[in-house]
Order: sequence, then structure tokens, then C-alpha cells
Amino acid sequence: MRIASAEVLVASPGRNFVTLRITTEDGVTGLGDATLNGRELAVAAYLAEHLVPLLIGRDAHAIEDTWQYLYRGAYWRRGPVTMASIAAVDTALWDIKAKVAGLPLYQLLGGRSRDGLLVYGHASGAELPELYDSIREHLEEGYRAIRVQTGIPGLPSVYGVASSRNASAGTAEGTDARYDYEPARRSAVPVEERWDTRAYLRHAPGVFEAVRNEFGPELPLLHDAHHRLTPIQAAKLGKSLEPYDLFWLEDVTPAENQAALRRVREHTTTPLAIGEVFNTIWDYRELFEEQLIDYVRSPVTHAGGITGLRRIFDYAAVYQIKSGVHGPTDVSPVGLAAAVHLGIAIPNFGIQEYMQHSPATNELFRPGYAFAEGKLMPSETPGLGVSYDDVVAAAHPYEAAYLPVNRLLDGSMHDW
Repeated sequence: MRIASAEVLVASPGRNFVTLRITTEDGVTGLGDATLNGRELAVAAYLAEHLVPLLIGRDAHAIEDTWQYLYRGAYWRRGPVTMASIAAVDTALWDIKAKVAGLPLYQLLGGRSRDGLLVYGHASGAELPELYDSIREHLEEGYRAIRVQTGIPGLPSVYGVASSRNASAGTAEGTDARYDYEPARRSAVPVEERWDTRAYLRHAPGVFEAVRNEFGPELPLLHDAHHRLTPIQAAKLGKSLEPYDLFWLEDVTPAENQAALRRVREHTTTPLAIGEVFNTIWDYRELFEEQLIDYVRSPVTHAGGITGLRRIFDYAAVYQIKSGVHGPTDVSPVGLAAAVHLGIAIPNFGIQEYMQHSPATNELFRPGYAFAEGKLMPSETPGLGVSYDDVVAAAHPYEAAYLPVNRLLDGSMHDW
């Protein structure tokens, strides 16, 4: 089972994806997702120029040794580019191993621990009537947990709020269809947005009061603050949202300073989720050991693959912390499929983010996972259950796209 080739595939079916395809000497192929939103070509170059030459001739079955070789064998460790690259290799090798075994990947991870994965969708609206409509649409589609994001009076554009009928703000496939929610925009430089924290903190509690009054106490509601608050502002928000019984409050403050979460935890019992920008187990040590969070947000794609993320989840389980894997459209169907296989097997699953990919993306990748009754179910075919159509990929070449940047009302740079 020696590796014969490894190809770095870049395509843009509505948004940019980086995929690694590894092929063994006897023709078995495996796929890995290496997409890093707004920095895709950096990962593609890291893979093509630095990792692919190291893979040729290696034993495709030696997944753990290959992971250690690529991580510990490099003096310059960690970081999103390195870990997304390692993730692609690791996921592709797991795909190959499961195909050779003739089993869906989750069976190699210990088998099923549950029937399916509870997921949440993204509902949003500039104002409450539009938000209500979005929530109803998601409930009709089968979602049983909803992330709620809303516009803020005085701000023309806000993270997490889908732009209807506005091609400049990022819509699906260049049409005027609502796309909940794709923030990356086709442009030579990032779009600049404005932010007002005081207006947000005044507005958010009223939104959740209104949503609870409209939809009742049973619907699990989530909210993403997207790293925009100081620790004391985050504590204030968590406390103000306690009456509305959130499933979680996500990314309340930049967590490079892990001790910042102590201040938040001191003041609120609202569950906290964090980590979509984390990419190694070391990013979580203090958060786990002091039990400062409740859910781990890292995706397979950015945390060193199935091997890396499984290690993080095992560590989290010691502290009764659960998974809440990042699953927007900038994680490809390959990365999402890997998360579904991992989530169905681990004992400490919490919830899975599920933003549905565009038809063009699904035509390229043809994923085998299924969504029904608020849950994702893994493919039962051997491996990940995702393919890659080179003909479709050729029709969707790379186009530069960036996530926005954020400034306060006085022009100061701020966390987006």
C-alpha cells in the first residue's frame, strides 16, 4: 500500500476549495480537505511544494506515523496552513484505509455511538420579520436547532446576516438567491465592514426575547459573537442572554489569551463554545483543564485531520466537554463527511454545524451523507463516501475571494 501520487486540486464551484487526492500503487484513492478561507493558495503551495514530495513511496496504512512525521518532523510547527495541510493528508489516508477494509470510515473509529448527528442551521435577518421567516424556513427544512444572527440598527452589514438580493455581499452562484450564509466575497482585497459593540450589546437581548416569545422555550438557539468582544463585554452579553436559555454562545472573545475566558465564566452560566480558529490540542489545554468552555469548535480540516481532532475530543471528554464541530460552506463536503464519521463514533458528541453546500459544490464532490429530521447520517459506502469530479472541477477555476475585515466607527481595526 505505497503512495504512488498525491494531487493538489483547487476548484471554485461558488467558492474556493483545496482538495488533496492520494493514490496508492494499486489504484486506491483517498480525499482530504485543505481549504483555508481566503488563504487557499498558501495551503495549496505548502502541500504541493513541501508535503507531496515527502509522501511518495510511504506506506498509506501508516497513518499515525505519517501524522507524526509531518508534524514533529517539521521544526516549524502548528499554524493553520501547516495543520490544514496535515489534515488533508491524514483524512485522505483514513479514506484509503476504510476503502481497503471495505467499511464506512466510522467503523474504523469504533463504530456507532448514536443514530445520527444533531445539527444546527444558520437563520438570520436584517430585522425581526425577516429573521422569523428564516427560522421558519429552516424548521421546514428539518432543522431542530437554530443559530440566530440579526442586523443591528445603524450598521449596514453585520457578520452572520445573509444578504438577500445583493450580489456584492456574497450570494449563491452569482444569483440573487438568499444564501445563509457565505461571507467570502469575490474581490481583489477584503471588503471593509463597520462595527459598534455598544449597539450590539443593547440590541442582542431583545432579539432573543422576541425569538423565544415567537418560537417558544423548546427550540435550541445558538449565537455567534465572532471574537468581537473584550472579556468583560463577553461576560455582560452571556449574563444578559441567560433568561433565553441558549444552547451556546460562540466565540465571545479572541481566545489566543485563554485566561480571558475566566472572566466570562465568572459572570455567566450561558454555555460557551470556542475554537474554530484553533488547530492543535495545545490551543485548548488551559480551556479544558480549567473547564472554561463547554464545546469544541475545531473542524477536521483545520485541526490536523481525523487523527488530530480525535485526540482533542478525547482530551475534552476528561472534562465533560463536548464537540461542536465547525461546519460552514468553507469546509468542503470532504471535510464535513470526515466530521460526520468522527461525530457518529465519539462518546462526547454535542452538535454539528451544518450549512448546506450549493448545488455546484455538491455536483463536484457528490457527498454520500444524508440530512433528515434534524440529523446528519454518514455514508455507508466504504471510506468517506465522497467522490471528486475532475470534469466539473475544470469548469470552476480558482477566483480570488476574501473574508471581510472589520473597523470600529472611528476607523480603528477590529476583530471581524
